[in-house]
Amino acid sequence: MGPRHDFSGAHVLITGGTSGIGAACAALLRDAGAEVTITGTRGGPGDYDADLSGYRYLQLDIEDKTNIDAVAASLPRLDVLVNNAGIALPSLGLDEWEPDVFNRAVAMLLNGAFRMAQRTVDLLAHSVIPGGGSVIAIASMSSFFGIPVVPGYGAAKTGLVGLTRTMAAHWGPRGVRANAVAAGLTRSRMTADTFAQEAWTAPTLARTPLGRLGEAGDIAQAIAFLASPAASWITGQTLAVDGGYTISG
Repeated sequence: MGPRHDFSGAHVLITGGTSGIGAACAALLRDAGAEVTITGTRGGPGDYDADLSGYRYLQLDIEDKTNIDAVAASLPRLDVLVNNAGIALPSLGLDEWEPDVFNRAVAMLLNGAFRMAQRTVDLLAHSVIPGGGSVIAIASMSSFFGIPVVPGYGAAKTGLVGLTRTMAAHWGPRGVRANAVAAGLTRSRMTADTFAQEAWTAPTLARTPLGRLGEAGDIAQAIAFLASPAASWITGQTLAVDGGYTISG
């Protein structure tokens, strides 16, 4: 049982909202009264096994600048932006140590998130919901640690932490807050192979004081808090949601 939030009247955009963390966040905010728009890479909501009928769906390739601009331009209002879209390219069998793949990771996870925020900030600045307009990025443990298999993903997620601080400083006078959630090892479609390998999960569990790995709902609850009036004086921060992994020796 999580805390109860009231997002009645709020308009929310969650990029990559069809599965994993994005889907959990979309469901939580929808159930709290928000009008939620999600994006995905497929042509329409009927192309997914999940029931997406409770959302407005927009197709988005986060690597396509024109597509980002079109999605932003289609929004009549926006109160909360959750920049969640993107994957670790090694999950597709690609090597991020190859410069072109590295560039793709950074373009998708950092540049795409910045562009979406920049293209929607004018809408966020006109938010009238309690707590004001809010941008929330999905960072990672790779924002803090060097994980050799994902140099591009890690560089982008590290960049998101710095970008979050800069957006908070620049857009705070406009009433727009910017924060990030640094997710620990969390169950999702992208991490399914990792969860299946004890060689990955056992060392993580051994270092995690709370003794379990993350679920998408753990991250969604943190996102909802940062978007809520309870966090109205919080900006520029990165909240680690990792069961204590980052503070354990």
